[in-house]
Amino acid sequence: MLIDNHGRQINYLRLAVTDRCNLRCFYCMPHEGIDFLPKTHLLSFEEMLRLIEILAEMGVSKVRITGGEPFVRKELMAFLWKISEIEGIQKINLTTNGVLTAPYIPELKQLGISSINLSLDSLDRKRFFEMTRRDELPNVLKTFDTILENDIPLKINSVMMAGKNEEDIFSLVDLAKNHPIGVRFIEEMPFNGEGNKPEYFMSYTKIIETIKTKHPTLYKIADEANSTSYNYKIQDFAGSIGVIAAFSRTFCGTCNRLRITPTGDFKTCLYDDGKMNLRDMLRAGLSNEDIKEKLQESILHRAKDGFEAEASRKTGVSESMTTIGG
Repeated sequence: MLIDNHGRQINYLRLAVTDRCNLRCFYCMPHEGIDFLPKTHLLSFEEMLRLIEILAEMGVSKVRITGGEPFVRKELMAFLWKISEIEGIQKINLTTNGVLTAPYIPELKQLGISSINLSLDSLDRKRFFEMTRRDELPNVLKTFDTILENDIPLKINSVMMAGKNEEDIFSLVDLAKNHPIGVRFIEEMPFNGEGNKPEYFMSYTKIIETIKTKHPTLYKIADEANSTSYNYKIQDFAGSIGVIAAFSRTFCGTCNRLRITPTGDFKTCLYDDGKMNLRDMLRAGLSNEDIKEKLQESILHRAKDGFEAEASRKTGVSESMTTIGG
């Protein structure tokens, strides 16, 4: 069992398999995109599997695969099957933008994927294009439908921004009316690749207040252990509504997550600047036991919350979310 210096049990790894993405969401990267790294700079699948095995031996039981967009990386499904064979890994989850995902859904069902998080900031094609700079909404909605057809647990992740897509809030909420899904609204964060603070910030409390103007029956429900979202129900709705205080950082006290970026940076908090590079350790020939010691040491010096982690950075936040893992 992994326990950090604040008494929090760590059992969840978020692993970004690529820094590449086929969307250009303006809150994630500049209009011209970012300079994607050569493949040799990224962890290989073999290196990722070794790190998962090491962390599984230390107590990690859940792995979420993220990007960039995971399906931009070739042979992803074969990699997921290999993760499913690792002793100790009980849940494999996936975060995707849905552009390329639909054809893989039946195999993901066969694999036993625990759940899928689908990024979707607007149901309006014009606003979707304005948000993502790509006209891909039909493909994303195809993925949405295919996930439902295959009865895979689904959560929608929507970054909600004042003056940008707040008029979509009610149409997104309505997705939970007839479908047993979770629709979650996320505060804008500063990981836009330009070092800018959130420009269209809409707090989680404002999001809830807005939803209540149309759905006064919205009521709080119990949150799962270690949940990043505050969860709600609306009377007669099949699904649930959630808000994630990603910038306000009010959920840090129960955080059970670790992150590994595509280049192998190990992060004990989204807002830190990386404690060490695991890719370099693997390529330098360190043993599994040596790596375990370094992981344990890092976890025992974990920031209390995202504010402390950000304050301890050597430089301010300037990276794109696609280089960290969504």
